[in-house]
Amino acid sequence: MNRLQLRSMRLIEVLAALAFLVIATVTVFAIAPGIVPGASGSAGDWTQTESGPLGPADRDFLVKVRQAGLWEIPTGQQAQERAGSERVKEVGRHLIADHTKLDEQVRALAAKLNVPLPSTPNADQQGWMAELSARTGEEYDRAFADRLRFAHGKVFAVVAAVRAGTKNDEIRAFAQVAVDVVMKHMTLLESTGKVDFAALPTPPPPSPNPSK
Repeated sequence: MNRLQLRSMRLIEVLAALAFLVIATVTVFAIAPGIVPGASGSAGDWTQTESGPLGPADRDFLVKVRQAGLWEIPTGQQAQERAGSERVKEVGRHLIADHTKLDEQVRALAAKLNVPLPSTPNADQQGWMAELSARTGEEYDRAFADRLRFAHGKVFAVVAAVRAGTKNDEIRAFAQVAVDVVMKHMTLLESTGKVDFAALPTPPPPSPNPSK
């Protein structure tokens, strides 16, 4: 076999191998269209939507916004009866109005993106609601401010992270709305003068890499 024939055979082998890789790649994406290239997590965790990839953090964000409304709306209503401070009652009215709007938005967006939402508050929220139901006056005011300020601090971290990193355009826009609402509520709760800042979680230490 001369050199020309040998080179021809090797070229045929290379082309055959490339053809196999192309067919295998097409087959994988045909079988698993939910895979989002460049996204972390397994194929089943990510779905493609008209507004971009939708991942686990995006769905968790929608769930947490929904759950916030499920306990903050009735708690704001309860404050009108049990709070001793007019300022606490006023803050409660802001919570009712803002979360009613936010709840309408999150339910509409979740339905569009096919994300199931809860219909009841989570265990922590139910515990806070039970605690507040047993208090009135000044005692209620302090518990109201502390529990709600703590809860807003937790959800703010989730919302801000999603706003910063989501790949989905509609989630990004809604996260911006949620960031503004949570910031507003933290400020309102602090304006009551009832928040015990010493009881709030300490912020995590700074990254050793200042660029992060």
